[in-house]
Amino acid sequence: MRSRAVRLLKGIGILLAAMLATLLAARAYQSLHTPPLQLWHTWVPHDMTARTIATADWAGYVRAEDALFDQVRIHVTDKLDAQARNPANRYFDGSPLYPGRFRQDWNRSYILAPSGVPTGAVVLLHGLTDSPYSLRHVAQRYRQDGYVAVAIRLPGHGTVPSGLTDAVWEDWAAATRLAVLEASRRAGENVPLHVVGYSSGGALAVHYALEALGDAGLPRPDRVVLISPMIGITRLARFAGFFGWPAVFPAFARAAWLSIVPEFNPFKYNSFPINGARQSSLLARILQARIAQDAQAGRLGALPPILTFQSAVDFTVSATAIVDALYAHLTANGSELVLFDLNRRAKFGPLLRPSADTALDRLLPPPPRAFRTAVVTNAGSGGAAVAEVVTEAGATAARVRELGLRYPDGVFSLSHVALPFPLSDPLYGLTPDTTEDYGVNLGAMATRGERGVLVVTLDSLMRLTSNPFFPYMMDRIEEGIGGGRTRSPDARPAAR
Repeated sequence: MRSRAVRLLKGIGILLAAMLATLLAARAYQSLHTPPLQLWHTWVPHDMTARTIATADWAGYVRAEDALFDQVRIHVTDKLDAQARNPANRYFDGSPLYPGRFRQDWNRSYILAPSGVPTGAVVLLHGLTDSPYSLRHVAQRYRQDGYVAVAIRLPGHGTVPSGLTDAVWEDWAAATRLAVLEASRRAGENVPLHVVGYSSGGALAVHYALEALGDAGLPRPDRVVLISPMIGITRLARFAGFFGWPAVFPAFARAAWLSIVPEFNPFKYNSFPINGARQSSLLARILQARIAQDAQAGRLGALPPILTFQSAVDFTVSATAIVDALYAHLTANGSELVLFDLNRRAKFGPLLRPSADTALDRLLPPPPRAFRTAVVTNAGSGGAAVAEVVTEAGATAARVRELGLRYPDGVFSLSHVALPFPLSDPLYGLTPDTTEDYGVNLGAMATRGERGVLVVTLDSLMRLTSNPFFPYMMDRIEEGIGGGRTRSPDARPAAR
């Protein structure tokens, strides 16, 4: 019997090894048929790490960042071959997309200071492959309300996609701590401190709030605002590192990338290295474990109120994890979850996947809940108008308030990338503000035509990139800002 069991185990081991070898061979073969790597994929910048950030101040971080962008110009922009010197390449200094030509390069860290004495401080944390551009509208509103806004470029971001091939999530956490300390220093004592995080920046915001509970040297935030937060991601991302194994051989270097596409976005990477997915997966798992541990130990009662904005359908992060891994553990501390429902008046009914149609119903546990919920959905009056359906914490009945907003024609849902941007955003908006020019209006393109004509796939342009309910979102954020207002029309960075 024992020998039979041993033979069975050996057989299973051989079978699993064969399957693994087959998968790796298939991945290696697939990588040979992806686009070739360019300079911005192969030259790796040396960004600050958690160890060096821990001994730096804000001025030192900015000096290192300036040197980093100089290196990008020397090693990438100045060395482009003739084929790469085209208008669709953000790294070509003759392109309308080249960030160096803009009045403000929003890839870099910035500080927006109010004209008077700060009434508060806010730290803004962008998402994976993103840049500080993504939260500039939120930063500007905080500044208008008298807050000093610190938006840090997280290591590996804003330069070249290869910067994410060796960045680790601990670097991002260290940069978060540095930004919070700088914001607190500039605002002074006895004023509110907020932390706003978008996507993976949302995970970092919650991670910092948990860290601050047990570290007297870290300022505790009075409020955390999350926009499409990465509390959880797809299970497949856990195994992303496996698909990059063939890249240890130079011939299969492209296997280290999940996507290799033209870099036509001036403030966001389009190409995506596997290490980026691996680090985001690690961060999400560590965060979930930390939340569960602190909940069991009774420490979450000291967390500040958390306000989250999330689309009911999200291809990038797990909306379910926001409820199950975060909100289900929170005490009744004034936290709130705002969900943007599908446009159920859009004439896409037969084309909707059943899982998307029922996504909202599956997200929330039945009331009463320890947190307030607000669902932005179609108003009872019909059409594309929307209303806010609110259920207070501890209550079972809901109340409805029409918002005077509506879904734009042809929009059936929000998306992960849409929430931080108003419809007027010059890069991502459906109706872009033309007073700012970033070389392209990615959100306003009506992509109808033949395949193979554009340098970008049509599905990437069809995704909604701005939020028709942005005014509502900002009003909800502003409810918790408090303090006096110091209005200033100039929203450019006042200091770095």
